[in-house]
Parts: sequence; C-alpha cells; structure tokens
Amino acid sequence: MTDDGGSDRSAWIGEALRRFEGPLLRYAGSITRRGDLARDVVQDAFLRLCKESPAELNGRLGPWLFAVCRNLAIDVRRKDERMQTLTQGSIAESSALSHDAESAIERHESGHEVLRLVGDLPDNQQEVIRLRFQGGLSYKDIAAVTGLSVGNVGFLLHTAIATLRTKMRA
Repeated sequence: MTDDGGSDRSAWIGEALRRFEGPLLRYAGSITRRGDLARDVVQDAFLRLCKESPAELNGRLGPWLFAVCRNLAIDVRRKDERMQTLTQGSIAESSALSHDAESAIERHESGHEVLRLVGDLPDNQQEVIRLRFQGGLSYKDIAAVTGLSVGNVGFLLHTAIATLRTKMRA
C-alpha cells in the first residue's frame, strides 16, 4: 500500500501554508485587531482546508482560504466583543497603550504614513485594500471573499486609492 495520495495532500497543504499563512495572518489581524485571535483564526482555516479536496478547490484555493478566514475572524471578533467586560477607563488606557506601541513600530517601518491612512478609511475600503495588496487577490477573488460585486470592489478600491493619494499630498 502506497502513501502517494497522502504525500501529495501533505505537499498541497504545506504549499498552501507557505504561500498563504502570512497574508492570512495580516488579514485576520486587521479584522480581529488581536494577534492571538488572528493566529487562532488562521489555524482554524487551515484545519478546515485539511478536510477539503484539492480537486474541489483547484484554482480557487486563495479565495477559498480568504473567505473562510474572513468568516471565522468576523465570528471570533463578535464573540470577543460580547465577552469584553472592561470598564471604559480600562478600554481607554488599553487603547492608549496599544496606540503608543503601534505608533512606535510604525515610526520604524517604511510606509507608516500609508498604513495610518489606510486605517482611517472605512472598513469596507480597508478590507478590499488589504485583500488586493496584502493578499494579492484579483477583483473577482475579492468579490468572492466579501460577497460584493466585482464592480463594487473596483469602485471601493478606486475610491480608497484616490482618498489615500489626496491625503498623502496634503
């Protein structure tokens, strides 16, 4: 008895992990706003991938992973928000500390201004920007992940980029 099917499957999953883990972590992090939750979401997405057939996902692996990751991250964020029992003072203090740490990191990275400006965009524009430029997805794939039309994806990307250009010039 040979293990060719198992070894092919392992190679497929390994390649998917190598190719998509980083972009999925960034994407999940942009939704959950917490690294630990983002890691859990991506791990769950890959566990679900292990149950899928490579033939069924042929040519759709990236969009499928991003869609699963998006749905899991939204569910986790909602659950996390419901479970938050922090006082308003703790939230403000936590936000200030988080913002200070984030600001310090951004000062040391190139493109920190763009990242800040992307964070000021509406959520739907942020999402399509991240899927396009961090995830490398096509308009069609972004539409499949978000449930938007391809035209709406194009409009959101155009509007977001125009907004970023205007703010960068200011």
